[in-house]
Amino acid sequence: MKFNLEDYETVEERIKRFYDEHADGRIMTEEVTTASDREKGLWVIKATLYLTAGDQAADLPKATGFAFEVDGQGMANKTSALENCETSAIGRALANANFSGNKRASREEMSKVQRGKQPPTNWDGKLKNVKTKAEARELWVEANRQGVGKDILSKIQKLADELES
Repeated sequence: MKFNLEDYETVEERIKRFYDEHADGRIMTEEVTTASDREKGLWVIKATLYLTAGDQAADLPKATGFAFEVDGQGMANKTSALENCETSAIGRALANANFSGNKRASREEMSKVQRGKQPPTNWDGKLKNVKTKAEARELWVEANRQGVGKDILSKIQKLADELES
């Protein structure tokens, strides 16, 4: 499936349009990440959209949206997975409230799809480049976050043990 990211509206553009039409509107976010999610390197955010402050006071949301991001996947998530997740959740809530422009998905969501198309990691190749125990530790964390099998984690651990001696 080919697509052009420029065909998709950014969440920032959606937020601006929302507030242009609903100056008293509110966009609220809440982290709903569980302990189990964090063990896997995941963040989960819920965004709730209110058209007015009165709607918020009465707990009458126009729409909600959820998103998740994985630590370390893609450039932004190396340092800002939580923030990226929040933006995605807001984009979903805005789309659910019909602030989705010409496409339901946002540019940020389609960037996530594009990230997912990356070729699988060559763990054996990465292992060959590890020279220190600290590098092995970083590789193990990366592999664990990506949910690789125990065989790869064992190879990394074995290399770390060898580097320690």
